[in-house]
Amino acid sequence: MKPMTIKTLPAKTDQKEIGQGLLDLGIAKDAEINGIGMGVLSDGTPYLNQRGLAALCGVQNAHIGTISSQWRETEPKPRIQAIKGILSKIGSETQSAHFEVPHNGIVHYCYPAEVCLSILEYYAFDAGANCQQEARDNFRILAGTKLREMIYSQVGYDPTGRSRFDKWHERIALNYQSAPRGFFSVFNEAETLIYEMIVAGAPVDEKNVVDISIGRHWSKFWDDSGYNERYGDRSKFPHRYPDSHPQAKSNPQEAWCYPLESLGAYREWLQDHYIGGGKFRAYLTEKMKKGTISPSIAQLTISSVEKPQIAGY
Repeated sequence: MKPMTIKTLPAKTDQKEIGQGLLDLGIAKDAEINGIGMGVLSDGTPYLNQRGLAALCGVQNAHIGTISSQWRETEPKPRIQAIKGILSKIGSETQSAHFEVPHNGIVHYCYPAEVCLSILEYYAFDAGANCQQEARDNFRILAGTKLREMIYSQVGYDPTGRSRFDKWHERIALNYQSAPRGFFSVFNEAETLIYEMIVAGAPVDEKNVVDISIGRHWSKFWDDSGYNERYGDRSKFPHRYPDSHPQAKSNPQEAWCYPLESLGAYREWLQDHYIGGGKFRAYLTEKMKKGTISPSIAQLTISSVEKPQIAGY
């Protein structure tokens, strides 16, 4: 099974007990991504459903169900002891492996992120002959806070209370009509790609300004292709960053705009060269190395944007 990339887990919960004391919890956000259910409880706890956790670990649903059913036994099985031992290292004690939460007329089995990671670590390294390569691969991607972050991102939950679209919307408000008549700007034409990035969980903010990358590569392609002679001269116009961006200190900044006649050529280039040619992947990889995008979200964003071509087209 191909390793799953899941978005962010919430911040570590406050050493609370999982189980009957939390039966009044509800589900604040939930989603099904590639057939795997995940969400955030009303107290901010991120979770996976049983099927999603089983897929991460490379095991059948029944194995996760057995862990839950054996969790509260007086003399726990070695597997349960091992998983609880992993949990204890991060200061968590749980009465149950999952929450049973009614939502939209259905009882959801919600495995909190820290429990998911403990079970995942068990199947990655401590299950002996039952260790799974999928579990090892996914644990490397999701260890620490990465699973929490991925879940938050996938279901559109921001634990800070801010919208993940806010900073992009700030830039749109300043620049949505900035290119002169008869020209287009890379920022405005990149909006679909930017939207896909945000939905996939990638932060689009002052540290991740993908239209700068697109603009530089497109400008070079324009010059190399002699498009001034083919479509007419490009021009420059003032582009502004919102006050929340450090780039605003040098407002207004000059940016290239291009004749509308070349818009089709730009869109083909964006699909075939920037995305299809690996430049977008290289951009996210560099951001990942700098720590402004987590590895799990970078991989998820790449797989979301680099969609396979439809057969026959």
